Amino acid sequence: MGLKVTVVGVGLVGEAIVSCLKERKFPCEWPPRVAATRERPETLAGEKMLVEETSAGSFNGADLVLFAGQEGAKGASVTWRETAERCGAWSIDNGRDFRLAADVPLVVPEVNSGAITPKTRFIASPNCSTIQMVVALAPIHRAAKIKRIIVATYQATSGWGMRGPQELRAQTPKALVSQENLEFDPKVFARPIAFNCIPHIDQFVDGDYTREEMKMVHETRKILDDSKIKISATTVRVPVLNGHGEAVWVETAKKLSADEARELLRKAPGIVVIDEPDPANNRRTYPTPLDLLKPEYKDVTLVGRIREDISSAKGLALWVVSDNIRKGAALNVVQIAEELLRRGLLKA
Repeated sequence: MGLKVTVVGVGLVGEAIVSCLKERKFPCEWPPRVAATRERPETLAGEKMLVEETSAGSFNGADLVLFAGQEGAKGASVTWRETAERCGAWSIDNGRDFRLAADVPLVVPEVNSGAITPKTRFIASPNCSTIQMVVALAPIHRAAKIKRIIVATYQATSGWGMRGPQELRAQTPKALVSQENLEFDPKVFARPIAFNCIPHIDQFVDGDYTREEMKMVHETRKILDDSKIKISATTVRVPVLNGHGEAVWVETAKKLSADEARELLRKAPGIVVIDEPDPANNRRTYPTPLDLLKPEYKDVTLVGRIREDISSAKGLALWVVSDNIRKGAALNVVQIAEELLRRGLLKA
């Protein structure tokens, strides 16, 4: 008998969570219990499953609850967290609602799995853009203490949800003919996305930053356990179906050369460095979002363009790419569950 797992939510992330459970042979009863806002049949992980309407009964007997539903006051974890806790389940939440709560660990297993304790039975998974950045920066922070981070993101349309890639696909044929007066749905993106870049992800907040940008500030500080790191982000939606890219500049207390940084990152878990001389093309190799289609790269964070920042005596610049639906969401949730198993906090 395997663990009883309930997955709440069947959007892009919920579907990917079910796929990751299957691919990684997570020791749960199969199929897992899947719940959403209404009952319906769905094909998940290549199998036909009946999704039930979420109710208190969805959590009865559950050992583990994985939240991937809507966020906000009427969202999945806000509505059902207490029910899951009363049922005695460990819960891992992909949404934003509890990430900064003082009693909730915000976890990326390669970075801060020690934040999980036997008492922290509700665990948050960070924002997708935060996850890949801290995976890449944690080895540098441990070695040389990061004092400042500047990041510009290039975020795929799938970060919005299912309707993001649909919008890009619908606009692209029309944009090939004419980019003027493209039809778009402002409920998806604020501007047309085909052949465009939109420096606006999520709502604007104080200081004219967006909520997505401030997630990267606050979540990074919490994960790296350093409230003094100075961080500024600009998050941009780009016409890519899947896979986020990030240009990151860091200033450290101790100087690291580019070669030293490469070696640190090569040895770090969850990272593949693609940054080798390519003399035939008069350049170095580097990763792009399309590289994530290769099986060996789909579940890791790719790092390249590692170089010393010519504007800072103790600065580095690097380029970071990762699958925002897998490592940026579903996979990270499942990896947290695997960490619970490894430490005996969750027993199959």
